[in-house]
Amino acid sequence: MHAIFIYGEKNTKMKLETKHILWLLVACAAIFFVHLDALPVNIMEARNFVTAREILFDDNWLLTTINGDARYQKPPLPTWLTAISASIFGLESLYALRLPAVLLAMFGVYFFYRFISKLTKHSELAFISSLILITSFYFTFAGRNGQWDIFTHGFMMAAIYFLFQFFSTSEKYYRNSLLTALFIGLSFMSKGPVSLYALLLPFVFAYGIVFKFRTFQKKWLPLLLLLVVAFVISGWWYWYTYTFDPENVARITDKETANWTSYNVKPFYYYWSFFIQTGLWTIPAFISLLYPYLKNKVCDKKAYLFSFLWTILSVALLSIIPEKKQRYLLPVILPLAFNIGFYIEYLFRSFSEMRNVRESGPVFLHFGIVGIVGILFPFVAGYLFWDMLGDYLFWYIALSAATSIVGYFILFSLYYRRIKSAFYATITFTAVILVFGLPSIGILNTNPVQKNMSQLAVWEKKNDITVYEFSAFTPEFLWFYGDKMEKVYIGDSKELRPSDDVFGVLVNTQTEKWFLPAFDTYDLEMVDEYDLNPMPLGEKGHNKRLHRYLYVVSPKQ
Repeated sequence: MHAIFIYGEKNTKMKLETKHILWLLVACAAIFFVHLDALPVNIMEARNFVTAREILFDDNWLLTTINGDARYQKPPLPTWLTAISASIFGLESLYALRLPAVLLAMFGVYFFYRFISKLTKHSELAFISSLILITSFYFTFAGRNGQWDIFTHGFMMAAIYFLFQFFSTSEKYYRNSLLTALFIGLSFMSKGPVSLYALLLPFVFAYGIVFKFRTFQKKWLPLLLLLVVAFVISGWWYWYTYTFDPENVARITDKETANWTSYNVKPFYYYWSFFIQTGLWTIPAFISLLYPYLKNKVCDKKAYLFSFLWTILSVALLSIIPEKKQRYLLPVILPLAFNIGFYIEYLFRSFSEMRNVRESGPVFLHFGIVGIVGILFPFVAGYLFWDMLGDYLFWYIALSAATSIVGYFILFSLYYRRIKSAFYATITFTAVILVFGLPSIGILNTNPVQKNMSQLAVWEKKNDITVYEFSAFTPEFLWFYGDKMEKVYIGDSKELRPSDDVFGVLVNTQTEKWFLPAFDTYDLEMVDEYDLNPMPLGEKGHNKRLHRYLYVVSPKQ
């Protein structure tokens, strides 16, 4: 009878987890898959896409290049996956180029859910935390962009799942050790040691502090196997590039090492507001970090201490590195989403009876803001953009209707203290913004002369003139141009003059002052300009890096 009960309980848990995973797939489809080609290609994506294109054009999968130069700053796994997707669906498909990143985001979410469910034996907590992760600002952004970050952290989340089983169970040592090694290696092959340092290392520290490392007597050999296999998978490409292109490896290594201590250097406390990177969940994120307040209210004290330490240690380790950027906080979002999940799960159980204003006030503030924003959106957006709606009128109406309905439902649920309904409506709020809002992103483009480099190749062919970059290429321009482009001037008195009598040169507003005297023995005629900026030249938000003048250079008459 007891065995039947245990079997029934296990079967019910499996059905619930299956239901959760299916709903997570639906959430991922709405958050990551819709309008994947709506946003323009950014600089990090352009580097990946250009390298993927050169892999396919040159059939060079190991010694990867960008504009013909060695590109070893990042390992090639994400670029390989991008190139494979492009070879199947076409290089012209931005959707195809971003698809591998989306799949890795979903991959990471799946193992994030499975890990929390196994650690806490609380599948609803795992489901809540996973939905928070999916809708956290920077995770959403990273999951929709063809950059390296989501690959390295997605693979590392799988490694953490199997490493946890290796630590906590007394069976399948070798399976868990080998799978851990595999995914650590794949993570390393995606962005080097970034995720190992910022996600795995704080996980190991936090796990050791809270749960200890017990039953290790029989695990030393599998652990050694784990380290060896992870080292081989992580390091073989580095060995290959060093063996067959040592000069470029040394040059790139010196430059990258210098960047860690001299580029974007910020003070230790730069990441103090890390919880803001969750976007929508900023207020719950802050409260979830108030450990003395929440520690006796959560459903699992030890697991909450673990998620808290994992988050704080991750921020601390990142803060030690002199080079800092807000996007480097992506690995922190994973344990922080777990931490927020404890707070939201506590609200599910307690908010209906919560009468202390100091406790309930932040809850009303958080969900109230989301609800009010949803209701006010049609009026604010209509006031700001009415004259520009034009072709976007349908999407404006659809988005306005959806945000108003969801916003009203959130406020209604909040009024009757149905916090679970308010939470799931907030997830829906994020989804409707992406589903109905992204097609209208073009409304923010106010640059009347926006023109990308895809038209330059046509101009070159029509005029039989080869165009060169003056000093330094911009990855976005190079991507739209569609091929490699040589430089005509490096600087430091090193000139590379083309053999052509007449040729074109791309110059931006910042380097024009060096270009003009460098070619003062030629006739110079500015014949066109190329601008990727959504904002016109001279307005705030216009990036000079994304603007070029096209000069025709010819012998003096």
